[in-house]
Amino acid sequence: MPELPEVETIVRGLHGDLVGRLFIGATVLWGREIHGLSPSEFADRLVGQRVVGLRRRGKYIVSDLSRDVLLIHLKMSGRLYVAAAGQNTEHDRWVRVAFHLDNGRELRFSDARKFGRVYLVADEAEVTRNLGPEPLADTFTLEAFRALLAGRRGMVKSLLLHQGFIAGVGNIYADEALWHARIDPRRNVNTLEATEIERLYHAIRQVLETGIQLGGTTVSWYRQPDGTPGGYQSRFRVYDRAGEPCPNCGAAIRKIWLGQRGTHFCESCQR
Repeated sequence: MPELPEVETIVRGLHGDLVGRLFIGATVLWGREIHGLSPSEFADRLVGQRVVGLRRRGKYIVSDLSRDVLLIHLKMSGRLYVAAAGQNTEHDRWVRVAFHLDNGRELRFSDARKFGRVYLVADEAEVTRNLGPEPLADTFTLEAFRALLAGRRGMVKSLLLHQGFIAGVGNIYADEALWHARIDPRRNVNTLEATEIERLYHAIRQVLETGIQLGGTTVSWYRQPDGTPGGYQSRFRVYDRAGEPCPNCGAAIRKIWLGQRGTHFCESCQR
């Protein structure tokens, strides 16, 4: 599933194509991806609205419109790209929603596995109210991170994946951050020492920022809006490297399952 760096990359890649454009129609080919509205209600409500801003919140792509807010969650296999009306691309076979723009182009939402979601709401909080803070925001300081951890229990990996704790971190970047911080993913949060919390704080921000710089991670479906893959997979230290040597100590990377999520770590470095 695309995580914060991938979604941020998509937002930046679509900004020039979408901001200022007017929606003149929408073709819904898979109605179950539209949340809370029928395909016709969705299209009627969207028509005539202009994109005044484009941003990210957690793993959501958020378009601020002239009246409403359009949010898209890519889930496992979603992809967003802009193409000229009538132009065929390799991902068109999985298009679920096509948004028609006033310049003869279309924003297409392709989603092979059909898990994605599209929301058109008056108030963004209807969708995002339960999300935690943004880990790259200026307000997300080390002190704020310590406060979030205070009184928490449970495995640290599971907490990092909880979108109500912090928004945008998923399986890939959680594994990578824990390796950089030298913390076992099974570790109970309430046993973390002050120095370990500080290492984890900086590691989370480091892997997310590097992920954005490299255009995200491509291990399956994810592509940038122009079709190119991300590059962060070339920087993996533990994720998707089970059995390979740890780049720090040479011990074999281990893969286990925590909460039904594959988890990669080095038992030697992450004690």
